[in-house]
Amino acid sequence: MTNRIQDLQKLIKLTGERAKLDAKANGTYIVYQGDNGKIVREYANGIIEEVENTGIIHD
Repeated sequence: MTNRIQDLQKLIKLTGERAKLDAKANGTYIVYQGDNGKIVREYANGIIEEVENTGIIHD
């Protein structure tokens, strides 16, 4: 079971790294939930900004 968790953690990390590379290549950004629980945009130049109210309601 531990190997599955480690494999999943590695896959998640690789997916995030790939998203960053794609964003850099396309001049865009990635969006994710930060450590503080807020949604953030991270640009290829390293700038991170919090996303204000998106108007999307999650159930």
